[in-house]
Order: sequence, then structure tokens, then C-alpha cells
Amino acid sequence: MTQYDERVEKQRLKIEAETWSKGVKSAHAHSLNSMWYDTRPQDTENGKGVLDIQYNDETVKRTLDNGEIYIFGTPLKGQDLIDSYVRNT
Repeated sequence: MTQYDERVEKQRLKIEAETWSKGVKSAHAHSLNSMWYDTRPQDTENGKGVLDIQYNDETVKRTLDNGEIYIFGTPLKGQDLIDSYVRNT
């Protein structure tokens, strides 16, 4: 039975990493147009505020004051996600 230990451990880590990836890394309410991920500086023109929530999978969800939502970044997947999970837990 020990022949499957490595596969089982890898699957366990994958499941844990996928659950962890949905967690919030940070939340930031602001009106800055200079965030490292920001490709939509118009969202904060003239002092308009936004709420940016960064998730553990490296994506950022931006909510505008009118309720519109934009996603920045590409979620980590596969081995990159597992590596990030192991590094950050």
C-alpha cells in the first residue's frame, strides 16, 4: 500500500491548496490609481473609491461604488498553486 503514499500526499496538498486559494490575502478600500495590478486607472479618477480584494490565488477582485466588478490577474493553478500554498502556510 505504500506505493500510493506519494500520490495520496500530492492529492491532499492539491485539495488543501485549492481551498486555501479562495481565502482573502488582503482587502484595500482606496482611490489610488497606482496599484501594481491596476489596468483600469479610470476607476479611481476624480477621487472615486474602489474596494480591491486580493485572494491567495493571486487574483484581485475590484468592486466599484456602482457595484460593477472586475477581476485582475490569472489564478494560480496546478503545481504553481501548490508551491505557493506550501510557501505561505
